[in-house]
Amino acid sequence: MRNTVIRPATALALALAVVVGTAGAASAHGRPPAPPATPVTRAALDPALVAGRGASVGFLEQEAERAVTNGTVIGPDRTAYTLPAEASGRSAVQLAPGQYVEFTLPKAANALTVRYSIPDSATGGGLTAPLAVTVDGRDRRTMTLTSQYSWLYNQYPFSNDPNAGLLHPDWWITECGCVPAATTPTPTVTTPFRPMHFYDEQRLLLGRTYPAGAKVRLTAPVGTAAAWTVVDLLDSEVVGLPHVRVMAANVLLFGADPTGRRDAAPAFDKAIAFAKAKHLPVYVPPGVYQVNRHIVVDDVTIEGAGSWYTIIRGSQVTLSTPAPDGSVHTGVGFYGKSAAEGGSHNVHLSGFAIQGDVRERIDTDQVNGIGGALSDSTIDGLYIQHTKVGVWVDGPMNNLVVKNSVIVDQIADGLNFHTGVTNSVASNNVVRNTGDDGLAMWAEKTTNSGNTFDHNTVQTPTLANGIAIYGGTDNSVVGNLVADPIREGSGIQVGSRFGAEAFTGHLWITDNTTVRAGTYELNWNIGLGAIWFFALEKSIDADIQVVGDHFLDSTYNAIMVVADWPVKDLYSVTDVHFKDIRVDGTGTSVLSARAAGSATFENVDARNVGAVGINNCGTFHFTPAGSEWSSVDLGGNDGGGTTGPWFAPWELPNTITCDDRPSVVVPPAPSTW
Repeated sequence: MRNTVIRPATALALALAVVVGTAGAASAHGRPPAPPATPVTRAALDPALVAGRGASVGFLEQEAERAVTNGTVIGPDRTAYTLPAEASGRSAVQLAPGQYVEFTLPKAANALTVRYSIPDSATGGGLTAPLAVTVDGRDRRTMTLTSQYSWLYNQYPFSNDPNAGLLHPDWWITECGCVPAATTPTPTVTTPFRPMHFYDEQRLLLGRTYPAGAKVRLTAPVGTAAAWTVVDLLDSEVVGLPHVRVMAANVLLFGADPTGRRDAAPAFDKAIAFAKAKHLPVYVPPGVYQVNRHIVVDDVTIEGAGSWYTIIRGSQVTLSTPAPDGSVHTGVGFYGKSAAEGGSHNVHLSGFAIQGDVRERIDTDQVNGIGGALSDSTIDGLYIQHTKVGVWVDGPMNNLVVKNSVIVDQIADGLNFHTGVTNSVASNNVVRNTGDDGLAMWAEKTTNSGNTFDHNTVQTPTLANGIAIYGGTDNSVVGNLVADPIREGSGIQVGSRFGAEAFTGHLWITDNTTVRAGTYELNWNIGLGAIWFFALEKSIDADIQVVGDHFLDSTYNAIMVVADWPVKDLYSVTDVHFKDIRVDGTGTSVLSARAAGSATFENVDARNVGAVGINNCGTFHFTPAGSEWSSVDLGGNDGGGTTGPWFAPWELPNTITCDDRPSVVVPPAPSTW
């Protein structure tokens, strides 16, 4: 690629995660051998273990901890509020000033993404620091890293202030096992309290294509303002030439400034109006465009030159008075009309980046990358970073497709189909480093139906779940890859909570893989399953088929069924069916049952199980009749671990085996089945 087509300055960030390796035996001639190429993995696994699952992407990822470095490998560690826990594969490399980490390109590349962390400033708000990039010892470039979008603290909805006291002293906290405001003497809470959301990402176009085998070295320069720089991984790829659309309403012709110095929002509005009148698409050529508010879209196609070339960037703006929806800020975003206004239709957005400026979580703020109601519409090939939520749509609305996009470094969810969203799909997207659920369907007040999450990759949500389904009818979760949830959630959740409508019809959860899922739930002081069913506000009794899923290296349980303690005698979980499942490694049990109800199991194979196969507590009444939970054997349930067969006859159907907080036995790494 020629330098003349690589206009935009560095963007910021990308998605996914993988693993790699260094090493080397002594040479037969007495000289140390050249280090091997840094291996490529997906979600820190051998790609063969997750073949056919997750998003199919054009970049390759390599883990820093397996590259060549004179820095310090941190982790592996899954303890929340630590740098390793939020890293891909739960490990990374920490560089002191002057130290480096060096990757060997597995294929030709002209573009890099670095996932990193640097310290916060002493009073919060972040700092900037350089990172030197060289290829084969030359062609030095400098990335300017920032922690302005990282480092949250404290209790929900979190704070940017590392020195702040408790936001909710009247809430129970696990650190003291008490309610601080109701405890005498008042317990001391160490600050910073619960630091999290450490990482960010940055992208770099190299200006030329380097061959496979080239050495990419990332160095924290001497004199950097950052006391340390953590590098988690490197993505590398070949970015093609910019997309060009000649017959279109080009935003430059309507006054848009491609240098980003002047506000381009009015030019976008004019281009959209002209395009609709003339039945043309809008084209946004390479450049950086400043947009600090919503661009309202309806019945329009907007095409960029590609997400590496067309960057629409905005600052968060404080409103003089709150908006009717409760927002106190606005910022860059493409929004359909609200459902109350009839929503928008026939909107097609493709080939550009949206980079926001959201640094704190204010749930009433409409500062999402994509919002509103969008029916019969497509979102294709976008890169969305530093907004509150990448894509949050509010129905009723029908037939939205979100595909081939990258959503990273969000303060809250990655994507949420919220309230009356029907027949919509999220497919082949990469979602990484969200501050809440990576992908969610939330049937609040009006049910969702007929929706599908298909072959997405979701990694390192710093809170909550990789994929969450809150109520709804006839929805599907198919072929996804979910890795490394951090706390108070897990890989996949099926939850009756947050005011969601009941589950009805069916829910298919098929051919997904979770890895290193199953997090620690602070409020309950227990570990969660890689997939968990939570009956909080209603019973869960739809036809739920969990078929062909793989649960790999689960921190605690592979499967959990739970009703919250105050409602355990009111709500149950029934009509769940597990079939053709592989469980490779659990810290505790295959199944933890903490609710009334039942499920069937057929051809569920498990190995490297760390505790009794079925940890059956039921509703904790422990009656002579056995547990209120029953596991029904349909045959073919094989394997086990430390206590023998996981689905042993003596456990069936409802033997009480309850261990409220079993010890964790760390399993070996997953391997070919």
